[in-house]
Amino acid sequence: MTTTINLRPWREERRKQRQQEFFALLIFAAALGAAIFWFWQQSVQAGITDQRERNRFVQQEISVLEEKISEIDELEQRREELIERMEVIQSLQGNRPTIVYIFDQLVRTLPDGVYYTEVTRSRDSFTILGVAESNAHISRLMRNLERSDWFKDPNLGSVTALGRNGANRFALTVKETMPGSDEEDEQ
Repeated sequence: MTTTINLRPWREERRKQRQQEFFALLIFAAALGAAIFWFWQQSVQAGITDQRERNRFVQQEISVLEEKISEIDELEQRREELIERMEVIQSLQGNRPTIVYIFDQLVRTLPDGVYYTEVTRSRDSFTILGVAESNAHISRLMRNLERSDWFKDPNLGSVTALGRNGANRFALTVKETMPGSDEEDEQ
């Protein structure tokens, strides 16, 4: 029987082989790590790109909505202006017959010997400027205004003589009242 003796340094070869396997595994692990890092980085970059695209889309939609909101605000402002105009027109339409009755009453209460030079209205009162042949005519005008259903509280502001013929310039104020209004019912 022959025995064989191995004189080669098998331990060193084994150590070299394990070192080579270790370095191969290390290179494989590094390559695998690098590949995983690269895929992760690509995934993150794709997510960032997608989010930026979404943000850009949201910003575009926000600008479109802001334009629509400004248009709505303009339309609401126009609507308010139109409502105000309609209210003014309706109040004028509602007051149209009233002013006719007031002018009619101004004529009906005017006695002979008196004429108006100017009539101005301020809310619910009238200022009447005119000329009368005498003070008695002015008194009669004031009594007629007091008796009218459309006027109340005549107040003589001033009387100025115009010359030797006895004519007088006068200024008086009178308040408007509507026939059958609550003010008359309270009195």
